[in-house]
Amino acid sequence: MNLFDVYPLYPITPVKAVDCTITDDKGIEYLDLYSGHGVISIGHTQPDYVAKVTEQLNNLSFYSNAIQNPLQVELAEKLGKASGLTDFSLFLCSSGAEANENALKVASFHTNKARVIAFDNSFHGRTSAAVAATDNPKIVAPINAQQVVTFLPLNQIDLVEAELKKGDVCAVIIEPIQGVGGLDQGTTEFFQALEKVCAANDVVLILDEVQSGYGRSGKFFAFQHHGINPDIITTAKGMGNGFPIGGVLISPKFKASYGLLGTTFGGSHLACAAGIAVLDVIESKNLIENAKKVEAYFLEAIKVIPEIIKVKGRGLMLGVEFDFDVSALRKKMIIEKHIFTGGANNKNLLRILPPLTITTAAIDTFVVALQESLAELK
Repeated sequence: MNLFDVYPLYPITPVKAVDCTITDDKGIEYLDLYSGHGVISIGHTQPDYVAKVTEQLNNLSFYSNAIQNPLQVELAEKLGKASGLTDFSLFLCSSGAEANENALKVASFHTNKARVIAFDNSFHGRTSAAVAATDNPKIVAPINAQQVVTFLPLNQIDLVEAELKKGDVCAVIIEPIQGVGGLDQGTTEFFQALEKVCAANDVVLILDEVQSGYGRSGKFFAFQHHGINPDIITTAKGMGNGFPIGGVLISPKFKASYGLLGTTFGGSHLACAAGIAVLDVIESKNLIENAKKVEAYFLEAIKVIPEIIKVKGRGLMLGVEFDFDVSALRKKMIIEKHIFTGGANNKNLLRILPPLTITTAAIDTFVVALQESLAELK
């Protein structure tokens, strides 16, 4: 049997990783400034994380959600404390797409409506409603397109308000910082107005923090830069440091009932052990503070490269924008300079999503390599 060929692959085979360094099968070391789409939050094979997951694996890795699992309670309590959302409730699942799917489902149940407002260049996942709310027709199959979604530009609150007044919208879903779309974000004025207009029209405001959450923006959740209170928050990528886990944080305005949501693998003992370890390490190693410190250093260090026209994003969720397609540049950085970065729908943008443990010395290494690569490509 062959693999279903849906991924273009670089000719690199990682076999080991420690913190921000990946080693391939030829012994070549790579600086990881991408974290596998922002998944590695506390560093590869972080010792406390490995110990916690190993201990749990030696005891019990999985049983169904039909039994009590104190690890779920512990994870919810620690997540509430870390995020400041102690009055929210947590539904555990296995991925960001599943988190967004369930968030939209809760909103639809709550309002008894179906239409969704999403935004240009958004990415919310590849499952049914989540992919319908993703602004990429190439990955939306006809079966997904049955969902009723209206896409609007960021930062135009009058257009949002006009749609909500039609009375058929269940939810507005928005990334506080767009990931795949290219690091664009709403203004604080826009987010605050969005919160008000959703409340006025009984529409559920969903903040998709799948990539921007867990300290990556310099706050625990990126929406906290704007002083707003969403109804539902979704998270996943940094939540398990590579172990598949996702979460839906649900405000007290929603009433739970048996059977409303469900999942087979979400909230397993092993997933919760991974999730607890991540929160413990973020706190003990002050990784959110490190994200802010390294962001400030990055913004200064990158000024030596005149070809850059803009740096976008926040914290350690950054995009370096040029006035040309960066595909060749990204390939050179990976193959020749041994540095992983990411791409985006904006073909002129390099995405920088390192583990939150990244050092300023690693940023220096990146800047030098970027300077050399740009000169060589000329």
